[in-house]
Amino acid sequence: MAGPDKWVVNASPLICLGKLGHLDWLDQLATEVVIPSGVAQEIENGPPGDAARRWLQAVGAPHVRAIDQIDPEIAAWDLGAGERAVLTWARRNPGFTAILDDRAARRCADVFGVTVCGTVGILMRAKRARLTPNLAAVLDAATKAGLYLSPAVRREALRLVGE
Repeated sequence: MAGPDKWVVNASPLICLGKLGHLDWLDQLATEVVIPSGVAQEIENGPPGDAARRWLQAVGAPHVRAIDQIDPEIAAWDLGAGERAVLTWARRNPGFTAILDDRAARRCADVFGVTVCGTVGILMRAKRARLTPNLAAVLDAATKAGLYLSPAVRREALRLVGE
């Protein structure tokens, strides 16, 4: 059921999907999933019971890839280590979509022509792929799990999937 997308994923979408119990959606929605080693390390440094951490130690481990050096042009931006790694991978590997939520990282991606999708985009894809019958309920759960979602973005996401 995987789509044509190849994704390189940052920590916040992984953590959110983990809290929702839907990390399995990554492999169901994308043909290839990459977790930069810096992102994996960031999650490893998190709480021991975190679902994303457990996933990376088991099912998600084959997705982890090392990045030798951060792209100097991306390093010049004031971004977190995970965002820099995700954008470096996406820039060096055409055809990959950067899965991240950070606004500054999205601006950086735009400057360098990197395609971006956020957590809400993944949830919308899950609805379209019929992995969930109700996007509104998933968005509510994501908000409770800590995802910031403006009312306007919520309305537009629901409109785009016909809810």
